[in-house]
Amino acid sequence: MRRRDVITLITGAAAGWPLGASAQQPDLPVVGYLGATSGGPGPAFRRGLSEAGFVEGRNVAIEYRWAQGEYDRLPALAADLVARRVTVIFSSSITSTLAAKAATSTIPIVFDVGVDPVAFGLVTSLSHPGGNLTGVAFLLGELWPKRLQLLHELVPKAGTIGVLVNPANSNSGANTRNLEPAAKALGLQLEVLPASTEPDIEAAFATIQRRRVDALLVGDDPFFNSRSSQLPAMAAAHRVPTIYFAGEFASGGLISYGPSFTAMTRLAGEYTGRILKGTKPADLPVQQPTAFELVVNLKTAKELGLTVPPSILARADEVIE
Repeated sequence: MRRRDVITLITGAAAGWPLGASAQQPDLPVVGYLGATSGGPGPAFRRGLSEAGFVEGRNVAIEYRWAQGEYDRLPALAADLVARRVTVIFSSSITSTLAAKAATSTIPIVFDVGVDPVAFGLVTSLSHPGGNLTGVAFLLGELWPKRLQLLHELVPKAGTIGVLVNPANSNSGANTRNLEPAAKALGLQLEVLPASTEPDIEAAFATIQRRRVDALLVGDDPFFNSRSSQLPAMAAAHRVPTIYFAGEFASGGLISYGPSFTAMTRLAGEYTGRILKGTKPADLPVQQPTAFELVVNLKTAKELGLTVPPSILARADEVIE
C-alpha cells in the first residue's frame, strides 16, 4: 500500500470516530459489594441507590466480590476491595461486615446485618455510629423465640424442634443459646442441625428423619437465604413443618416471620447513595425495622395435614391459599 493511501485510510477512520472519544472519561465512584454467598445486592438495593440519584453504569460502578458460601474467603475479598480503592463498601451479612471492618478503618462501610451492631463492635451506638460504619440492623436473633412460639402454636404436638444453623455464621451460637430458655418454657427439646454446605443440608434432613424431629426452625443466614426454594422443597419432601425468617420462603414453605428485607435493603442502598454524595457514616444513625411480617401458606399446611389456628390467621399479614 502506498504512503498516500495509508494516510488517507487513517484520516478517514479518524473522521468516523465519535467526538470526544480520545478524551478520557471521568472515573465513576465505585461501590464495592461484599457478599457472603453468590448473587448481587438485588433490586431493592439498586432502588435505594436510584432514590439517592445513582444508577449503576451511568454515574456509579459496582465491583462484586462473592464468597460463594465459603465464609473464610471473605477477609481476602474485603482486602481486594480495599486495594481497589472503592468509594464505599456494602456488606450484606455480619460475617462479611466483620471482614470489611478488619480490612479498612477509612473507607465507608454500609452494612445490612441481622445482629446487634453495638454488641458486635461495629458501631459505638445506634444513634451515633461513631466511625466508618453504618447501615441497617434487623436484630433477627431477638425474633427466634417468637418464631419458636409460632411454630409451637401451629404444631402443638411437636415435642422436638430442629434448629438449622450455619456454624460459619458469627452469631449462630448466640442465637441458639438465646432460644433455649424459650424452648424450656414451652417444654420443647431442641435438636441443633449445623449446615454450611449442600451436603450438610442433606445430612440435616436425614437427621430429622432418623431422629423423628417433629418440626424445624430455619435460622437466619445468607447461605440459607439463597436457598428460599430448595429448603421448602426439602421440608415438603420430608413432611416436616418449618418456620422461616423471610417471606420469600413462604411461597413454597409453611410459615415465616420477620422484618421486610426488601424495605431495609432499599434503605441500605439509599444510605450508600448518601455516602457517595459526601455524607459521613458517623452522621447516619443505624436503622432498625419498625414492622414485621407474618406470612402463612394454607396450601402447604393442607399438604402437611395441618389446620392453621384462627389466632395465627388473625395476625397474618399475608395468607397464601
